[in-house]
Amino acid sequence: MRTQAACAVAMVLIAGFGTACEGDATDPGAEPTGASGESVELEFLAYGADDEVAAYESMVQRFNDDNPGVEVRLETAANQDEARRVLASGDVPDVFLASRRDLVGIAEAGINQPLDELLDSRGVDFGDLYKRDALLAFSLDSRLQCMPYGASPMVMYYNTDLVDFEEMAAQELPVSGNPLRWNFDQFAAAAEFAARRGTKGVHIDPTLQGLAPFVYSGGGELFDDPRQPTTLTLTDEATQGALGRTMQLLRRGRITLSPRQLRQESALRRFKDGRLGMIAGFRGLVPELREVEGLSFDVMPMPVLESETTVGDVSGICLAADSASTSAAADFVVHAISAESVAEVTEAGYLVPASNEVAESEAFLQRDRLPAHAEVFNRSVRDIVIPPLLESLPALEKAVHDDLYRLFYARVIAIDEIAAAIDEASRVVIDPEAAAEQDAEQDSESGETPTDESS
Repeated sequence: MRTQAACAVAMVLIAGFGTACEGDATDPGAEPTGASGESVELEFLAYGADDEVAAYESMVQRFNDDNPGVEVRLETAANQDEARRVLASGDVPDVFLASRRDLVGIAEAGINQPLDELLDSRGVDFGDLYKRDALLAFSLDSRLQCMPYGASPMVMYYNTDLVDFEEMAAQELPVSGNPLRWNFDQFAAAAEFAARRGTKGVHIDPTLQGLAPFVYSGGGELFDDPRQPTTLTLTDEATQGALGRTMQLLRRGRITLSPRQLRQESALRRFKDGRLGMIAGFRGLVPELREVEGLSFDVMPMPVLESETTVGDVSGICLAADSASTSAAADFVVHAISAESVAEVTEAGYLVPASNEVAESEAFLQRDRLPAHAEVFNRSVRDIVIPPLLESLPALEKAVHDDLYRLFYARVIAIDEIAAAIDEASRVVIDPEAAAEQDAEQDSESGETPTDESS
């Protein structure tokens, strides 16, 4: 993952957590599990597909069998949004899965307690066993707030019947000989090759998330500051260059789906039916695509304009600040992140584990099943650009939706004008106070005086 977190945080995480906060009054070794002689009851909140939930249930049962003084009960949510609502309700489970994008809200609300010292005192080895940037992603104030569990990068799924690299090479089209890397020209050639009567070449969602890998790869930035942003920066010169090159391909009607076609049938449905060559997505698509009879698919990284970058989400296991038993809950976290437990959940096919040991094992690679190059996910994890922690991200996507839609689908566009409109709309959401002050200054400079409508 590409992150601009302070190096000092990394040193704390990798070198050892024991000295991270010497003034902390919490004793991570206190209250051993079952020491009081009373049974401890804990709740663990997880979310996922039925196969994942079944694996979580098995993992919880093994812990309960091995720890007679503790009873962990699994509480499940359908998805991240539902899990977020559970946390917002105030009834916080002792241990819970959370998305990295929710970390700020969780920490500021005091819902969790840092895990670094608790796990360090239990002998958890952070060295080479976990992806370094995944640890950084769940860190605030030089403390590990939650333990990284999964890291899912955006990759490019492709239909191997429509995107036939051997046939493309025979036609002397640009093809990458490396399954772990391809450039934008090779990607564009694949999209062109896959587009034929009845099929389209590629689909990218008209969202900030959909555009982000191309912007970052082309040397641009989405935000003006990686830690405390005030606006989007689609008008920056480097970002404009990346957008121009990307949209030149994605606006070609022969290659991409029109709004009318998307209203009639989703891009994913068309991909499943063999009528779309490529679609960007995450690891969670794998089990769904495996169920489609006759569909042959594989994955490539996101294409490279200048550098290898992508976007993605990181999930983590967090411990509640007011857990019924901090010690017992920490013991359960150690059990949940063990190689055996993570492998059990990984085998369901949805998870890209943050544990290097499991990510490099057959539990994840599953070489006898599609996709043939599952290692693309592992390789792409290191290229994830971690966005700023914003509570307003859903509101931001909503605010810029119409302009992004125009960027993709309007018949005639001026990219610089649309980019300026997107940046302006973003300021009001990301930093409304600064936006209001700037508007007031502009009114003052233009000689306008705010009026009191009530007078």
